[in-house]
Amino acid sequence: MIAENLELVEPVNKEGIRATFQNEKYGRHPRNNFDIWMADSVEPTPLVIYIHGGGFIGGDKSKYYSSDDMVRFLRSGVSVAVINYRFMNEAPYGILASLNDSKCCLQYIRYNAKKYNIDKNRVACSGGSAGAGTSLWLAFSDDMAEPESENPVLRESTRLTCAGAFATQSTYDICRWDKIIGLPKDNSPEKMLEIAQAFGFNSADYIRTPEAEVVRKELDFLEKMNKNASPFFVFNKQAGGAPMNQDELNHHPNHAMALLERAKEVEAEAIVYAPEIGIIDSSGKDLVDFFLDKFELKEK
Repeated sequence: MIAENLELVEPVNKEGIRATFQNEKYGRHPRNNFDIWMADSVEPTPLVIYIHGGGFIGGDKSKYYSSDDMVRFLRSGVSVAVINYRFMNEAPYGILASLNDSKCCLQYIRYNAKKYNIDKNRVACSGGSAGAGTSLWLAFSDDMAEPESENPVLRESTRLTCAGAFATQSTYDICRWDKIIGLPKDNSPEKMLEIAQAFGFNSADYIRTPEAEVVRKELDFLEKMNKNASPFFVFNKQAGGAPMNQDELNHHPNHAMALLERAKEVEAEAIVYAPEIGIIDSSGKDLVDFFLDKFELKEK
């Protein structure tokens, strides 16, 4: 199915259950929307927010409509939202614009917790690739609530109970990737322009400016991680060694290894799997097991 038609997919999950609310708007951009399946409960429920991948230039929330994990969460009393966000090639440009959309969606759902019967204190994010990195950026950032904002949505907390990341990157300061993956430094004009665009600039000349340093710091969720980070789960299944293409670079198991090493360094709680390079958590827990533990629930 081509990307332009993804929005035509009906929001029906693997058990044939339609989203309780479809294409709810959380902002002004056309892609600022989400679907939510409310778990059957009188009491407010925990929530898992799925954030899709696609390199911040593609993808859609419909990726998660057929998720097995969604069904497991709903059966266990956890509501599930799947969200869209603007792409990095749309104003105001760069990865940070996409991340901020996901942040605002999280805050919007919290602000409307009564409508969606959500327990604000039990909210998790998960995703693959770009959605994975976004989830970790939220999990490792200090609370981005703006208590003095005129917009009540932005006064809501951005802290997570836990986060999940599949085929993740270790940081969006892409200038650090060569060292993390173990590659020679690539300073070609093409590579520098690619990095500049990810930072939201239209020229490689901006990479070494003070403005770029601010963006790099904000995007570097690996460095943001500290002992107060939300507990997180990572699974990168790619083989190790020299990446042969962009997909292998973006999802290299060394990203998972860097996250695990940082977690050990700062004493953050993490379950990390990168089986192709020998990283297997002794707990044997999968994402659903991990999230339900953090929500203090049992699987049904």
